[in-house]
Amino acid sequence: MNEKILYFLREKIIPRKIFNTLQPVYHFSMALIGAILYRFPSRKIKIIAVTGTKGKSSVTEILNFILEEANFKTALTNTIRFKIDNESSDNLYKMSMPGRMFIQRFLRKAVKRGCQVAILEMTSQGAELFRHRFIDTDALIFTNVAPEHIESHGSFENYVNAKLKIVDQLVRSKKPNKVLVVNNDDLQGHKFLERAVDTKIRYSLSNAWPYALDKRSFTMTYKNISMHAQLSGEFNVYNCLAAISYADAIGIPLETIKSAIEKFNGIPGRVEHIDCGQDFVAVVDYAHTPDSLQKLYDVFLRRKRICVLGNTGGGRDKWKRDEMAKIAENCCEEVILTNEDPYDDDPLNIITDMAKVMTKKPRVIIDRREAIAKALSLAKTGDAVLITGKGTDPYIMGPKNSKTPWSDAKVTHEEITKLLKKKEITD
Repeated sequence: MNEKILYFLREKIIPRKIFNTLQPVYHFSMALIGAILYRFPSRKIKIIAVTGTKGKSSVTEILNFILEEANFKTALTNTIRFKIDNESSDNLYKMSMPGRMFIQRFLRKAVKRGCQVAILEMTSQGAELFRHRFIDTDALIFTNVAPEHIESHGSFENYVNAKLKIVDQLVRSKKPNKVLVVNNDDLQGHKFLERAVDTKIRYSLSNAWPYALDKRSFTMTYKNISMHAQLSGEFNVYNCLAAISYADAIGIPLETIKSAIEKFNGIPGRVEHIDCGQDFVAVVDYAHTPDSLQKLYDVFLRRKRICVLGNTGGGRDKWKRDEMAKIAENCCEEVILTNEDPYDDDPLNIITDMAKVMTKKPRVIIDRREAIAKALSLAKTGDAVLITGKGTDPYIMGPKNSKTPWSDAKVTHEEITKLLKKKEITD
């Protein structure tokens, strides 16, 4: 059943209240049928789940790289892509955990290809729709919890409880020697640690000490071994620690881990630098919560920041609009508000909600390409143009689940190239 049919049923045929009641049953049934149809593939392969508000995709990618460096044949699902062994395809579903038997089919393919490990990004919304069920996990990595999807879950407490369903699936799993890796610096971490799991590993920023942040990299120390990562920001120190802690726990040599961390060269859509030879920094980043937006801006604290801020999505998490607008105004010398994923909302109304809490009138350019082009044109030597909200999202979502193909990275690259050519002609 595709998204357009579901939308039609929800809006035109079945009352929304009844539809919302029946939809989880539908997804539970599909998860069960999928597990039966594909012969419970998770029992034949090591499954590592990763959950949290931020850092999930980054941790899955970093851990996958470490495991490959250790000569494991891996499979991977996250917001960015789906990978089985050496074959990878972009995730075009606009969701980290596609339903309708997708995950069970994916795992069966991974087993057939001889993969030893599958790393799965798991979300609260996926858990609410039972997409984590009938997957026997060997390990769970918890990164953090921050306010997100509050309107869809009803409250922050409900959101945390949805995350806890994923660790409960680990507890139910029939696998031996289960491992739980938890960010001990997170205020909600103790709730995960209360679950009965064989091995519990806590990681903290103190485990990376001493560490030093540079403009586009950092050096950290883990168990007296220094590692230099080509990643930006303290949040990526946490992401590396999450992956390293699990890899260390299953016996991967620290020298192999160090080699992987130092070879790893970044994640698409996550503090992704777009370099075309320009004399300023241009970055595309997913930053979709107030906290992640603040942390991204802090990475470029010593530069003039020109910020392209999306409308934080239509129809959900409206509380974020005020918060993200205030953060952008406080941190950025120039703020351009633009379209992101309005769904059935009017993008101008969403942007108006953001603009009204700002003390200075921001630039408003609805067309996202034009907004990016304008931001790039304002940049001088050494400035930072920070384009947030989409990351690797492949579409701009409009009314009735309509999709306009999109790539922030591609558009930014194209617009910088145009700018440089124009400059050549002028010079």
